[in-house]
Amino acid sequence: MKILVVDDEQLVRWFMDRALRKGGHEVITAANIMEASSKLETGDIDLLFIDLRMPEGNGAELIKKVVNYRNPPKIIVCSAFITAELEEEFREKGICILKKPFKLEELNNTLKGCLDE
Repeated sequence: MKILVVDDEQLVRWFMDRALRKGGHEVITAANIMEASSKLETGDIDLLFIDLRMPEGNGAELIKKVVNYRNPPKIIVCSAFITAELEEEFREKGICILKKPFKLEELNNTLKGCLDE
């Protein structure tokens, strides 16, 4: 599975890259929305992990764009800023949620749950 991790925090990208590769996935990372957009244009991303708040753009805006793709990737929002309203909105759209800070076990459980949907 090809996974794109979008987060402005280098440590988060590094951790997720290592953890997901250990699980046998191909991982690419992006530090901002512009970089992520260009990587998504290839159309071969199976899963998108995305932070909501980044200095150079809003993850929610990219999510709105991605869900309208002809073959959108699965999406997991990975953020510390998820309100009850956002959580409900995302779940209605089939978007999974991983709240920061998280542990490796939570990452793996969220990934498995999202892929099983």
